[in-house]
Amino acid sequence: MIERALVIGAGIAGIQAALDIANSGYEVVLVEKEPSIGGHMAQLSETFPTLDCSQCILTPRTVEVGHHEKIRLYTYSEIESIQKDSNDGDFNVTIRRRAAYIDWDKCTGCGACQEKCPFKVESIFERGIGPRKVVYTLSPQAVPNKPVIDAENCRYLQSLWDIQAGRIPAVDKNGNPAKPKCGACLKFCPTEAIDFEQKDSLIEEKVGAIIVATGYDLFPQNRLPEYGGGKIPDVVDGLAFERLLAASGPTAGKVLRPSDGKPPLEVVFIQCSGSRDPERGVPYCSKICCMYTAKQAILYKHRIPQGQAYVFYIDVRAGGKGYEEFLNRAQEEDGVVYLRGKVSKLFREGDKIIVKGADTLSNRTVEIAADMVVLATAVIPRATSRKIAEMLNLEMDENGFFTASNEELEPVVSAEPRIFLAGTGLGPKDIPETVAQASGAAAKVLSMFQREKVTA
Repeated sequence: MIERALVIGAGIAGIQAALDIANSGYEVVLVEKEPSIGGHMAQLSETFPTLDCSQCILTPRTVEVGHHEKIRLYTYSEIESIQKDSNDGDFNVTIRRRAAYIDWDKCTGCGACQEKCPFKVESIFERGIGPRKVVYTLSPQAVPNKPVIDAENCRYLQSLWDIQAGRIPAVDKNGNPAKPKCGACLKFCPTEAIDFEQKDSLIEEKVGAIIVATGYDLFPQNRLPEYGGGKIPDVVDGLAFERLLAASGPTAGKVLRPSDGKPPLEVVFIQCSGSRDPERGVPYCSKICCMYTAKQAILYKHRIPQGQAYVFYIDVRAGGKGYEEFLNRAQEEDGVVYLRGKVSKLFREGDKIIVKGADTLSNRTVEIAADMVVLATAVIPRATSRKIAEMLNLEMDENGFFTASNEELEPVVSAEPRIFLAGTGLGPKDIPETVAQASGAAAKVLSMFQREKVTA
């Protein structure tokens, strides 16, 4: 057995597992499909129930990963194939590193290309409430701090490919060879790192163990037509509201309505938006929503003390250390109004969002003219999880989450030898549970490597 581990996914689970293994002296191959590591935790403002700065916790770990001599980091990359060696049981892994159109060996991360790029598009990292440049890094704290070029929206690349494919004339009106449009990044890069001829590359690695930490996605708003179906600008999901609260977000931590940039004086939070709803294919509880909604309501009141927050809930599930006290704080100290009942529908009326729901405790209907609505949308498996499961012959439950060989006694061990599981790829969980599970998976790998060393 080769004493090297592959970790798939570099959110907080993948980071923790990689560091635990690497700090024990073993090599790690860490693969992340985004341009930088950190996962969803990099999007958060603070964490519950301590209200610690998310970046203050995460950034030292991402920097350590980026500089660790035992960690081979492949970002902007995906697993192309995994084949098990029939002789020694090791895994032959093919990794596809997508073309960034920037030579990261030459790039110093100075940011000149981002500054000079004249075009902006909607940022997925900012959840659609802020723009980014076509040449971009995900955040100011990105590790690695190397930009990529969004080929789909790059004027230079699109016009270059149109010329090469014959979709536009190869010569201009003067008979000279046609030149691609723009090219500002190419012109201003001080290290000549821009490489528009760059292609995807395939990298081969051999490992003795695998930890799958693929993370989660959020239930799409367009599948919630009664809540605007994603068409009302001031109806956002929980992660988008996190970006409004974050100092590194598009509004520098100021809570402003996406539609007009005004502070919202009445905000309605709707829990279980898609969760616990068998008709939508999400019968389970998403576990983290009750707590992050309370956190967001508290932080909103800190930003806008004169504002009022309302929370519609089915029931509150606060099953963690300090969680119940945190929830009580939201209601008693920060004046958050909790209404037990579901919202039947909401719609835009002028510059307000009319929210119609019920309060089952007082047995009355409720109508609120809100300035903004925040949906606690369901935690769902990554779209890429099934592809990984097929490659590794892993079992998945009816909801699309990975399943362990024994959920009670071996919650991080898969049914396949040498393959371990961690994080929200197994199901919804908060950060402490995710980190504990990642360390558990790393411990299983280290135990296996150590046994191999003793018996060798």
